[in-house]
Amino acid sequence: MNTEIRPWPALWALCLGFFMIIVDSTIVAVANPVITADLNTDVNAVIWVTSSYLLAYAVPLLVTGRLGDRFGPKNLYLIGLVVFTLASLWCGLSGDVAMLIVARVFQGLGAAMMTPQTMAVITRIFPANKRGAAMGMWGSVAGIATLVGPILGGVLVDNLGWEWIFFINIPVGAIGFLLAWRLVPSLPTNNHKFDTVGVALSAIGLFCIVFGLQEGGSYDWDGRTWGLIAAGLVVMGAFVWWQKVNRDEPLVPLGLFKDRNFSVANVGIATMGFAVTSVMLPFMFYAQSVTGLSPTRSALLMAPLAVVTAILAPFVGRLVDRTHPRYIAGPGFLMFALSIAWLATQLTPSTPIWQILASTTAIGASNALIWAPLAATATRNLPPAHVGAGSGVYNTTRQVGAVLGSAAMGALMTSRITVEVSSAGVAGGAGAAPVGEGFHVGQLPELVREPFSTAMAQSTMLPAAALLLGFVAVLFFVDPRKGTGTQHVSVSRGDREPAPAQG
Repeated sequence: MNTEIRPWPALWALCLGFFMIIVDSTIVAVANPVITADLNTDVNAVIWVTSSYLLAYAVPLLVTGRLGDRFGPKNLYLIGLVVFTLASLWCGLSGDVAMLIVARVFQGLGAAMMTPQTMAVITRIFPANKRGAAMGMWGSVAGIATLVGPILGGVLVDNLGWEWIFFINIPVGAIGFLLAWRLVPSLPTNNHKFDTVGVALSAIGLFCIVFGLQEGGSYDWDGRTWGLIAAGLVVMGAFVWWQKVNRDEPLVPLGLFKDRNFSVANVGIATMGFAVTSVMLPFMFYAQSVTGLSPTRSALLMAPLAVVTAILAPFVGRLVDRTHPRYIAGPGFLMFALSIAWLATQLTPSTPIWQILASTTAIGASNALIWAPLAATATRNLPPAHVGAGSGVYNTTRQVGAVLGSAAMGALMTSRITVEVSSAGVAGGAGAAPVGEGFHVGQLPELVREPFSTAMAQSTMLPAAALLLGFVAVLFFVDPRKGTGTQHVSVSRGDREPAPAQG
C-alpha cells in the first residue's frame, strides 16, 4: 500500500485511461459511413457498433463500482484497462460487422471496470475543500473526450483506415497502465455482498428497451417491438422494487436518491449522455454524404467545439467550489439545447461551412458549463462508504442515456430517411442508397441530397429536446456547501472507511 498519497498525479494517471474510454464512445461516429461500406452492411447494423459498446459499458457499472470497493479500485481499474486494450486490438482486426460488434462488447466491459474507480478514487483521496476542483477536472475530461473523439477518428480514418481508431488505444493503454500502476494509491477495501438478482434484472430490462428501440424500424414497429419495450420497462420496474425490498445489500441503495443534488445530477448527466451521443450520428452522415467532405474534414467541423470546451473548462472548474451549480449548469443546458436547434437549421446542401462552425462553437461553450458542475455536485455530500455505489450509479446513468440516445437516433434516422426520400419521389436504388446495403463512401447523388439532409436536420432536433429536460432538472439543485440531506443515507456496520487523505 502506498505510504504517501499524491492526489493530483493520481488524478492525471486516471484521467488518461478515462479519456481513452470516453473517446471510444464517440470516435466511431465519423467512421460509420466508411465502416458501412467496407464491411458491406447498413446503417442500422453499423449503429450497433456504437450501441453494443455503450450497452456493455452501461449494464455492469452498478456492480463494478461495488467490486472496486471490495477488491480495491486500483486493481479493478488495471484489470479493466487490460481488457479494454486487448479488445481494441480485436476490434481493429475484425473482418465483418458481427465480429466488430462482439469485440466492442468486450471493450465496453473493460470500460465498465475502469470508470467507477476513477470517480471513487478522486472522492477518497482529495480533501473536501479540493474535491470540487478535482471532480471538475474529471468532468471536463469526459466532456472534452466526447468531443475530441470524432476529430481524432476523422484524421485516423482518412490517413490510416478505420481500424486505427481502435489500434491507437494499444500504446495509450500501455502508457496508462504503467502510470496508474505507479501513481494511483491502493486504498482500504470493504466487504460487500453482491445483488445477483438486481444485476440480472437491470441487464435484462435495459437490453429489452434498447434492442426494441434499435430494431423497431426493421419490424415496422409491430406488436413484438412494443411488447419487447414494454417488457423491458416492466423488468426495470421490478428492479427498482427489488432494490427497495432487498434487506441484504441492494445493488443500488435507493437512499442515495434522498440527496437531492445526487438525483438532479443523475437526470442531468443522462440527458447529456443522450444528447452528445445522438447528435454526432446525423451530423457526421450529413457532413460526408450531403456535403461530400472527407472524414477528417467532417470531423474538423467539430474542432471549434472541442477547442472552446478545453479553453473554458479550467475556468469553470475553479468556479465549481465557489458557485451554486444551478447558476453554471442551468445556462449551459439551455445554451446547448438552443445551439443544437441552431445546428439543425444549418443542415442543408447549400449551407456555408462558416455557419456550421459558428453553431459548433456555441455548442462547445455550452458543454464547458455542464460537465464539471454535474460531476462535482453528484457525489460531493455522499457518505464515504457509499461513494463506490454513487459513482457507479452516476456513470451508469450517463451511459444509459448514451445507449438510449444512440438507439433512438438510429431508429429516428432510418424512419425520417425513408419518409423524406419517398415523399421527394426518389424511388428504387437512389432512394435506398443512404440506408441500404452497399452504401457508398462520398457524396450522395444530387437528387437525394435535399431529402437526406432534411431527414438529418429533423433527427438532430431530438437531442435538443432532451437537453431541455436537463435544463429543468438542474434548476432544482441546492447549494452543496450547505448539505443536501445525505444524513438519511444509511451506512451499514463495516462499510465505514477512513477519511480522505489531506493532500
